[in-house]
Amino acid sequence: MSYKASGLFPSNPVTTRGSSTKISSYNDKVIYTNGKTVIIRDLSKPSTGATTYLGHVHNATVARFSPSGYYCASGDASGTVRIWDTVGEDQVLKGEYKVISGKINDLCWDGESKRIVAVGEGRERFGYAFNIDTGTSTGEISGHSKVINAVSIRQQRPYRAATAADDNAIIFHQGLRSLQLIRTHTKFVQDIKFSPSGDFFVSVGSDSKIFLYDGKTGETVSEITDSPHKGSIFAVSWSPDSKSIFTSSGDKTVRLWDIESKKATVTWTAGPAIEDQQVGNTWSGERNLLSLSLRGDLLSFDPRTPTGPSRVYSAPQTAITAIAPTKTGTFLTGTASGRVYSYDVAEGETVSVAGTNHSAYVVGLAKSSSEDTVYSVGWDDKVREITGGEFSPAMIPTTAQPKSIAVAEDSTVFVSQVGVVDAFRSNQKVFTLKPKYSPTVTAVWKTSVAVGAEDKQVRLHDWDGKSLKETGELESSKAPISALAFSPDGKYLAVGDSSGKIVLHDVVKKEVVTSRWTHHSARISSLSWTADSKHLASGSLDTNVYIWSVEKLSSNISIKNAASNGVNGVLWVGPNKLASAGADAIVRLWKITFAV
Repeated sequence: MSYKASGLFPSNPVTTRGSSTKISSYNDKVIYTNGKTVIIRDLSKPSTGATTYLGHVHNATVARFSPSGYYCASGDASGTVRIWDTVGEDQVLKGEYKVISGKINDLCWDGESKRIVAVGEGRERFGYAFNIDTGTSTGEISGHSKVINAVSIRQQRPYRAATAADDNAIIFHQGLRSLQLIRTHTKFVQDIKFSPSGDFFVSVGSDSKIFLYDGKTGETVSEITDSPHKGSIFAVSWSPDSKSIFTSSGDKTVRLWDIESKKATVTWTAGPAIEDQQVGNTWSGERNLLSLSLRGDLLSFDPRTPTGPSRVYSAPQTAITAIAPTKTGTFLTGTASGRVYSYDVAEGETVSVAGTNHSAYVVGLAKSSSEDTVYSVGWDDKVREITGGEFSPAMIPTTAQPKSIAVAEDSTVFVSQVGVVDAFRSNQKVFTLKPKYSPTVTAVWKTSVAVGAEDKQVRLHDWDGKSLKETGELESSKAPISALAFSPDGKYLAVGDSSGKIVLHDVVKKEVVTSRWTHHSARISSLSWTADSKHLASGSLDTNVYIWSVEKLSSNISIKNAASNGVNGVLWVGPNKLASAGADAIVRLWKITFAV
């Protein structure tokens, strides 16, 4: 058996209310960060055009392409900048430099791709200008008394740099030690950008103001006052021809401005919710204006379509915590934020499930016998039904905090909770099992219900439509049970525990088939069978995925580092295609070749 990566569904940028999130682009490629991962997303190739960089030890905070597009510089929460190759698959590291003593908020390349200025939080300094080959200083970034939020460099000679900070000031850098203090804003300055032509630069801030400056001298040209935003402006970007800018604001609007007339030409409203606040943007290609909402959606705006976004790129911001199939070729994931997303394998598309999401961590998802119905349960202590890509209005309360969910063939939903197992049908609770042990996970095959527990035991039950009747116990594991999965033919039950061990049981004979699937080193989080019941995939908090063979018990495939910080879900999405997802909020697809 062997495997190879066959694509991925990327996560979206992490956002923080009241703060600007830096995203940028090079042609159709957009680059941003989520956790320790740097993500490059090619919007012209949604199904295949995403890659990740995993070189940071600490959370990455900003990433920028070099002007040539051949390299990327990415900064992290520790103040480290890594410069790496974006062209080769190996992503060769060109340099790594510790430049400040705190989080890097922004960085910018010079026009020759030789020097970088990085800014952010620090003790000795808030910014550093350095040579990418040696890391040596190429100039002093000083003059600010508080955290620097943004930096931009004029891409033509004579080079100029501008920095914007929480001290409500802009510093215009004309040379190694030539500083010009600009005090146009009355609140935090959130973003600053030189035009591609170098003639101007523009600043925006929490005072809802926009100012235009001369790119060579730093002199204030004017304030743009037409149709002002009513909230903090978190981001600004220039058109490739330097004739327009567009701004993203906390007032939930995005505006396009004409520089010559200094008037707003188009205003888009993203939506009414707090999560519709716009906290970042980038101008990708000729007409693709991308703005980032607080909920993490990337909204694409076209000046020719003034009514709203022409496209929405949705994806998780937070850890993926559950996974389940829907109809053929699609599946759902639940996240730590409570949101649920739908994925189309053939199209490479991700969309957010419509309706009111869970308000807290999604514990589990389980498909019913219906082609397009999935049940979800979360730490808001609610069971929900998802049909046709939309949440139903009904919310069924659980007895206690839920731990897992499973669905029987008669559409009865079983939810393991602290101290009880509830059965729901037609939006009503129809039975409650109150065992002496503490349930952890439940699995169902037709009328057979398996319940794993903290006491390391698995109990088998029969469901008659009204109550659960215990029919036996399986040989105990050596650690609390964390995952269960019946094979599609009902012959086997795979039992994963919190130590990383998987035991395969023959349910009919009630005997152990093997207890030697012990390659994982941490809690088993998810198990998934192939449709022919011959292979089992397992995901673990050790970040690895294994694929096991029932016919050849000693044969397996190991997919190392399938998700940084742990794999929370595995699912077969085709005869030879496996999806894995986890704490990095990314779904990765793997093509598996089984031995003949």
